[in-house]
Amino acid sequence: MADTAAAETASENSAAAKASTVVANFMGQYCLQCHDTGSAEGEREFESFELPITSEQQLITADEIIDSVTLKMMPPEDADQPSDEQRLALLSTLRNSIAEARENFKSSGGRTVMRRLSNREYENTLATLFDRRVDTLGLTADFPKENTSQHMDTIGESLVTSGFLLDQYLHAASRLVETRLGKPTMKPKSWHFTDNFQQYEELSGAHRSVFKFEYLCLYEQPNTDTRQGGYGHIEDFLEGVPVSGLYNIEVHAQAMHRDTHYDPKIFRIDFSEPFQLAVVPGDATKGHIHYPQAIEPILATAIVPDEKPEWLSFRVWLEAGQTPRFIFPNGPYESRASVIETNKRYKDEFKSPKVGVSRTSLLREGALPHIKIGEIKVRGPLPETAGGKEEQAVFGEQGFQEDRAIEQLFAFGQRAYRRPLDPSDRTRIEAIYRKRLSEKASPRQAALDTLKMILCSPSFLYLSEITPEDETKLRPFDLASRLSYALWAAPPDDELFAAAQSGRLTETDELKKQIVRLLGDDRSNEFINGFLDSWLNLRDIGNLPPPRNAAWEYYAQNLPESMKQEARLFFRNLLDENGSVIDFLDADYTFVDKKLATLYGLPERDTLRLADGFQRVSLAKNNQRGGVLGMAGVLTVSANGVDTSPVTRGVWVLENILGITPPPPPDEVPAIDADVSGATTIREKLTKHSQDKACYVCHRNIDPLGYALETFDPIGRWRERYPKAKGKGSTAKVDPSGKLPSGETYKDFPGFKKVLLESRRDLFARNLIEKLLTYASGRHMERTDQYEIDDILIRVKAADYGLQTMVTETLTSEIFRSR
Repeated sequence: MADTAAAETASENSAAAKASTVVANFMGQYCLQCHDTGSAEGEREFESFELPITSEQQLITADEIIDSVTLKMMPPEDADQPSDEQRLALLSTLRNSIAEARENFKSSGGRTVMRRLSNREYENTLATLFDRRVDTLGLTADFPKENTSQHMDTIGESLVTSGFLLDQYLHAASRLVETRLGKPTMKPKSWHFTDNFQQYEELSGAHRSVFKFEYLCLYEQPNTDTRQGGYGHIEDFLEGVPVSGLYNIEVHAQAMHRDTHYDPKIFRIDFSEPFQLAVVPGDATKGHIHYPQAIEPILATAIVPDEKPEWLSFRVWLEAGQTPRFIFPNGPYESRASVIETNKRYKDEFKSPKVGVSRTSLLREGALPHIKIGEIKVRGPLPETAGGKEEQAVFGEQGFQEDRAIEQLFAFGQRAYRRPLDPSDRTRIEAIYRKRLSEKASPRQAALDTLKMILCSPSFLYLSEITPEDETKLRPFDLASRLSYALWAAPPDDELFAAAQSGRLTETDELKKQIVRLLGDDRSNEFINGFLDSWLNLRDIGNLPPPRNAAWEYYAQNLPESMKQEARLFFRNLLDENGSVIDFLDADYTFVDKKLATLYGLPERDTLRLADGFQRVSLAKNNQRGGVLGMAGVLTVSANGVDTSPVTRGVWVLENILGITPPPPPDEVPAIDADVSGATTIREKLTKHSQDKACYVCHRNIDPLGYALETFDPIGRWRERYPKAKGKGSTAKVDPSGKLPSGETYKDFPGFKKVLLESRRDLFARNLIEKLLTYASGRHMERTDQYEIDDILIRVKAADYGLQTMVTETLTSEIFRSR
């Protein structure tokens, strides 16, 4: 026995020595001349690396070496190259060493920092608890800007709480409770407006002369630069509605001159589409009534008739003090410019032509397209059964009952805290209620003040855990909250809460059942929206908008919203069908509305109507799109609005598609001038820039990932040539070809996607799993988490890379179910 054990030990020592020799020889011959302790190019130092692997840093270094050698990013192309046998020997040795080290890291994984609700989760939670939209209140409008970490807004360590934020929570809770539950009872009242329809200052003269202020007119869509008739208000109703509630609004309106003989290009709209009228809230105390305001969600929309005025009816929710305003979502772009151009080109049609802006003659004699409103009726607040949705959601079907107040407050507290109340919770809630009664508050007001306290409690504001500190696995109620906020950004519903209460939720089969149920509910759109905002960074669309003169349609057609919706519907389709995540890299279909079909130059632009919304379209004969890299949203967020850069987009691909974070550029490296005017292309500038050895180390890995995307402009339009510099000089031809460090080459955008599909699909799938885990667990993955990520990838591959499988495996993983 002793001899056998000794022989085994000797064999193990021999194998370990052989492994160390393989690594040392390879590193010494091909790596250390650039990555020793002295040079550490690209912030990579490998001289101190050795086997066996005993630390997390060694694991990270081993991963970097494997990635670099597998993708042939190392050694660089101009250096001596190892043979395929040497590469395979190194990769095999390192992978075996990583696998052997797994036991050393089983209990050293990361832990989610207890985090507060993000701003969007906070509003979603309140909307759920009160069973009514709360975006009309703008509760988080004055909150500090949300911190994100690597674009994720669910990371615990980033969701900090300040004294200012706590004050805002108190103010928001008080405002919500008093506005929705403390409002006075009021019988419906009616208002009827037929004149004194004041317009934006520049329009006043024309409207006084032509209409005597008897009509309220809309001349442009709201997202313009000059603000000439995009918002219509009721001058005699600036004080707004007296209490929050549902209101009926009737508008007597007509679409004027949709059949105008003026050149449609002047107005930059599609006259084949009927005019739309929408209602948004306004507040005269919060800013210029004719300008966009911080709180103006679209409350309702309608199609405006062409032939004659008709009554359009809207039922909308308005907060106390809000007044309805009217907008023209698909209206002309930049009314002032269109009026000037129309006067210039059609002056001979007018009796008294004038130079410049002459809206008066256009309104009196011309055919200026606009919406004309002659009367407006407002009635409300409309009565609701049992005191309204909020009353029933907070206090139950019978509404507030004094003799059951404590019981009702306990029930709301349990829903708000997302767990059963413990004795200290009950004591605190009851104490606040009785204290307010002792201060002569009415029973109802005492209950409302107690609600405010509940909504300011750490148990509500934080995803606090009741799992004991010495336990790693989350207990059922903590798991239920983590799951519901991952998939709904909202509290558990009754069924999920019941599964937690029974204890079944910690069973894998029950957990999977709940995951599938939550994903099948429309509320899971919150997961899709939040995750895509984080993974693809779609929330940053609009932070660097393009110049209006270069991309007017971006504004006139509200393209950012269409861009986001394409990605959301694509994700939703894969999720519902358990489609392969490899479709994110390339697909022969996508989802577009008329606006995107036009931007993409798809044949559907001629058949789709705005009323059709988004439709699935085939890209089988289109090599300009397909996958997320062909989506305008991704191409917009990976540009800076003014121009494009292979570096910026290459980094985006590296981080978001392949999951590799490049090192930051050295401090001494100058920025690259991205001007690509004349005959000088960005590729030529990058070539020159990369002649510096310090630049070349990183740019050889980044730039080829961005060259193929140069065939798209800053808002994702296909192009074959760069624009002229300030409209002058010659244009440079876009060169979308590239060569990766691995030696793989591509000629164009389709060829680039083919390279990703053939050699990097697992790298992409693994990265997507890590992104999902990060988003859902509220913490970044550490190297010791990678073993389980590898296990998940194996199961996902076996299921043909299905997205629903990936999400389910992620949310049933030990990582997600652990503290």
